[in-house]
Amino acid sequence: METLTKIWLSSPHIGSNEQNFVDEAFSTNWIAPLGPNVSGFECDLESYLQEDVHVAALSSGTAAIHLGLKLLGVGKGDEVLCQSFTFSASANPITYLGAKPVFVDSESETWNICPELLEEAITERIRMGSKPKAIVAVHLYGMPYKVDEIQALAEKYQIPVLEDSAEALGSTYKDCKCGTLGDISILSFNGNKIITTSGGGALVSKTKEYRDKAVFLATQARDNAVHYQHSEIGHNYRMSNVLAGIGRGQMQVLNERVNARRRNYEYYLRALQGLDGISFLEEPDGMFSNRWLSCILTPSYQVRERIRLAMENENIESRPLWKPMHLQPVFQGEPSFTNGVSENLFQIGLCLPSGSNLLLEDLERIVEILKLALK
Repeated sequence: METLTKIWLSSPHIGSNEQNFVDEAFSTNWIAPLGPNVSGFECDLESYLQEDVHVAALSSGTAAIHLGLKLLGVGKGDEVLCQSFTFSASANPITYLGAKPVFVDSESETWNICPELLEEAITERIRMGSKPKAIVAVHLYGMPYKVDEIQALAEKYQIPVLEDSAEALGSTYKDCKCGTLGDISILSFNGNKIITTSGGGALVSKTKEYRDKAVFLATQARDNAVHYQHSEIGHNYRMSNVLAGIGRGQMQVLNERVNARRRNYEYYLRALQGLDGISFLEEPDGMFSNRWLSCILTPSYQVRERIRLAMENENIESRPLWKPMHLQPVFQGEPSFTNGVSENLFQIGLCLPSGSNLLLEDLERIVEILKLALK
């Protein structure tokens, strides 16, 4: 029996430009976690993001969140407000620091952190004598969160925001690039993201001091001395010059990758709109999503699973929406402020294949299987 060609949810999309930068790293012997590709990649990101930002290229988005929280003063025993509807990498670094996550549910317009619940969480934690040290807000699936509302609360209660833009490079909020909207922002270049460095991430800040401290901490916090001396604990979080070369090549096609992902979404919207019980997350006014993943909502858990299993049977990868952090076994018992939105989205939502390298015939095959499953 012939094996059907695999269609991945979001596979890497590499062109020819990346090889040139990687070859240069090899020919010049820059096989190290520093070098011209690293500084070049940081400059490329700064030029793209604009807003006078400073970028530190790191080994992962998770590392960037860890360092970002550390720079914001989060430490042992502190509490951090964290969007519940997200991947665990948004929350795990809170625990690395000995701090405690306090999870906040989503609103239905963007699927991101709910401003009303966030204020409820802030006021209750203050009343309990534990004012949160930071807010982790996520642009989920490339859709910006309600930046103005979250920022207003951050300023009202004097709590800094760490903007998790791991899924949102190329997205904008009121014409400002996602990745520039928090006190500290982070990006991810994991293999499934809009652009990739295989593994990698970045910390973004409008202050050079934060950026420089992030690089210091990411290179084992080595003091400025001729011998090896360390006055504080550091980490091995710097990006490799080889991987940064891949990133430099990817930056040259970033806009094309975003356009391709958005075309996928538009295709699904045209092909599936009007099907009973199938709906999409639309862009609210002022928001532009990179459509990192195209997601649908189905009438029920049973229908979602019927579609997912039908695709799996045809060698097509699809995934349920994120399981909320407040439902994860590892975070059982942590404080949470919920309204049922993320739990419902998890039950009925499905991520469809969304890679920028999908062919028209791939999209047609996906839609055909989905429609057959619905029948």
